[in-house]
Amino acid sequence: MEEQDLLTRLSPYVRIAMASIVPARWSIPARQIWDYELLYLQEGHLLVTVEGVAYEGIPGDIFLFKPRQPHSIQALGDTPVSQPHVHFDLIEMPDSPELSVSFQMPSHMTKEQLAWFRPDRMSDGALALPSHIRLRQPKRFESMLLELIEEFQMRLPLYETSCKGLLLSLLTYLIRQHELGMNRPGTDMQAIRRHLHSKWDNEITLEELSERFNISKYYMLRTFKKHYLTTPIQYHRQIRMDQAKQLLRYTNLSIQHIADHLGFGSIHAFSRAFKVAEGIPPIAFRAKNGPSAEELNS
Repeated sequence: MEEQDLLTRLSPYVRIAMASIVPARWSIPARQIWDYELLYLQEGHLLVTVEGVAYEGIPGDIFLFKPRQPHSIQALGDTPVSQPHVHFDLIEMPDSPELSVSFQMPSHMTKEQLAWFRPDRMSDGALALPSHIRLRQPKRFESMLLELIEEFQMRLPLYETSCKGLLLSLLTYLIRQHELGMNRPGTDMQAIRRHLHSKWDNEITLEELSERFNISKYYMLRTFKKHYLTTPIQYHRQIRMDQAKQLLRYTNLSIQHIADHLGFGSIHAFSRAFKVAEGIPPIAFRAKNGPSAEELNS
C-alpha cells in the first residue's frame, strides 16, 4: 500500500483499552502479537525486551509493540506497576472484532493463527515510531490515553467511532512529539537563532558568529541548516527583509531611512538585497503593498 493511500485509509480498530495495574514481579514471557500494543508506564518500573534489546522503563515511558515483533515484559521492584495500554489494528479489517490478543510465540500457533498477523506499517514512513519512546513532557500523552481508555470502557453510543478519532489524535501527537524530540536543535543553535533575531539592524558574518559562540563555522553551517533548512546568513537576511517589508507596507519612512534603520551601507545595497530576496525593488513593493495617503494621514 502506498504511503499516501495508507494515510487516507487510516481507520483504526481499538481492540482493548484498559488502565491495568499489575503486581510486583509480574511478567509476560517472550511473545509475538498479531496487532499493535501501545503501553504507557504510569507508575513503577519495567524491564522490556524488544527484539533482543532491553529497556529499563521508568514512569512516563511509552512502548510500542508491533506485529511479529518478539518482546517480553517484567515488573521490577517490590511495588505494583500501573501500565495503561491499548491494543489496536491500524486499519480495521473484517476479522478485527474476532481477533484476540496473542500471548505466545509463532512456534506454538496454529496455521490459522499465523494468518492473523497484521502488516507492520509503523516501522518506516510517515507513521514510523520506535519501540521505546521517552517524551520530555508525557502528561499530555497520558491524559489523551486515559481519555481513550475511559471512552472505550464506558461504551456509550458511537463509542467505536469516538475511539477511532481519539486513537488517531493520540498517534498523531506521539509521532509529532517524537519527531520534535529527535530533531530539536541544541542549545547552541537556538542561541545563534535568538542572536540573529536580535541583530536585525546590522550585517552579520559567519566569522562573527563563529567567534561569538566559539564554534566552527563549518559545523555551524551544517547543523543550523539541518534544523532550520537554511544557513545562518540566509536566515538573518530574511529577518531583515521581513522587517523592511513591514516598514515599507505600514510607514511612510523614506527608502533611505529604512536602509539606514536596517544597517545597510547604502540605499543601493539595500535596494539590491531587497530585489534579490523579493523579486522587485523596495519602491515597487511599496507602490503595490504600501498604505494610501489617506491611511497615512488618518
